[in-house]
Amino acid sequence: MRNPIGLVVGLLFSFCFAVFLGPRPMPALPASSLDRQLALRPPMGYDDWNVFQCRVSEQLIEQTAAAMVSSGMKAAGYRYVTIDDCWQAPARDANGRLQADPAKFPDGIGSVAHYIHALGLKLGIYEDAGTKTCAGYPGSYGHEAQDAATFASWGVDYLKYDWCNVPYGYFLGWSHEQVGRWLYTRMRADLLATGRPIVFSISNPSDQTLHPWGWARPVANLWRTTPDISDNWRSVLRILDQNDRLAAYAGVRHWNDPDMLEVGNGGMTEAEDRAHFSLWSIMAAPLIAGTDIRTMSAPTRIILTNREVIAVDQDPLAIQGRVVSLHGNREVMMKPMANGDLAVALLNRGAPGTTISVSAGSLGLPVSGAYSMRDLWTHTTRTSGRIISAVVPAHSVVMLRVRQRS
Repeated sequence: MRNPIGLVVGLLFSFCFAVFLGPRPMPALPASSLDRQLALRPPMGYDDWNVFQCRVSEQLIEQTAAAMVSSGMKAAGYRYVTIDDCWQAPARDANGRLQADPAKFPDGIGSVAHYIHALGLKLGIYEDAGTKTCAGYPGSYGHEAQDAATFASWGVDYLKYDWCNVPYGYFLGWSHEQVGRWLYTRMRADLLATGRPIVFSISNPSDQTLHPWGWARPVANLWRTTPDISDNWRSVLRILDQNDRLAAYAGVRHWNDPDMLEVGNGGMTEAEDRAHFSLWSIMAAPLIAGTDIRTMSAPTRIILTNREVIAVDQDPLAIQGRVVSLHGNREVMMKPMANGDLAVALLNRGAPGTTISVSAGSLGLPVSGAYSMRDLWTHTTRTSGRIISAVVPAHSVVMLRVRQRS
C-alpha cells in the first residue's frame, strides 16, 4: 500500500506548484506590434545551419556576408545573414548575460553586426525558448527580457527562436500549444520593449502541435509549418504538401515558413534545385539560402539570383500560391500577382517527361482570347490560347507568368 503521508504531501506540492507556476495571463502586446514595417515581403537571406551546423565562426559569417554582395545576392534582394545555433559560450556571464564563444567570435557579435551593417545587410541570430538550445547552449527561458535587450544592444535585426528543452513541467495543465503561445508572446513583448525593429521568426520544427499559424499573426513575422527540410526531392514534396494546406494564413508581415533552401547542397539535381526554388517562391515562402555562398557553383548562383522567380515570391499582393490541380504526378500551382498576372508552376513530381496542361478558365482567366506566357527560367515569351501547357521533365517545374493579351 502506498504511504498515505507521502501521497498527501505529493498532492499538496502539486497543488502549490500549479498555483504558483501554473497558468498565467498572456503577456500583453502593445498595439504597435502590428504596425511595425517589418517583413512586408517574405524575408530573404542566409542561415549557416544546413551546411555548417556547429562549425560557425566570425570569419565564416563575415566572409558569407561579403559573398552575398559580390555574388549579386544582395542586389537580388537578400538581406539577412543569420548566425544559427552554437554561437554561444557554454554558460552565461556572472550577470546572467549571454556571451559569444570567444574562440568562434573573438570580436563579439556586436562587431559582426557592425561589419554586416556596413555592407548594407542585416544580422540575424538564433536562440531558443527553452532552458537550452537544441545543441545544448544556454536558452532564453527565464531570461527573455535580458536576452532581448542584449540582442538589441548588439544590433541584431532578426531573431530565429527555436523550440528545444522547453520546461513543460512549469506549465501544469497546459497543452503544448498554450505553452508555445505564452513563451513566444513573452519574447515578442520583450523584443518590442527594446525599441529596436527585430524580425521575429518562430522556429518550432520539433513540435508540430504548436500550430502557430492559428494564433501567431500578432506575435511573429514568420513561423515554421513543417519539420526540418532534408536535401532530397522527397523532402521537398512532403513540405510542399504540408505547407500548401496553410496558404490562407500567410500575408503581409506574417508568413508561413517551410524551412530553409537546400539549393546547391548536392543532394538534388540542378533541375530539382530549380523546382525547389520555384515552389518556395510561388508559396511566398521566406527565401533563406542554406548553402556555402562563398564557394557556390555558377548554376547555384543563377538559381538563387533569378530575379523573375524572386519577383513572384516578393509580389506585393502577398498571396501564397496554391495547388489548383493534382493528377498523379502532374501538379499545377497558381498565384495571383499584384499587376493582374498569374504565376503558374507546372510540376512533374516524378513521371518521365510529360505534358502538363491547365485551362485558362480553371485559373480564373477569361476563357476567350490569347495569353502571353513568360517562362521564368528560359526567359522567353510565347503566346497561347485557352490551354496553358508545357512538356515538363521528371522532378522539374516549368514556371510561367501569364497575362491576357490585349
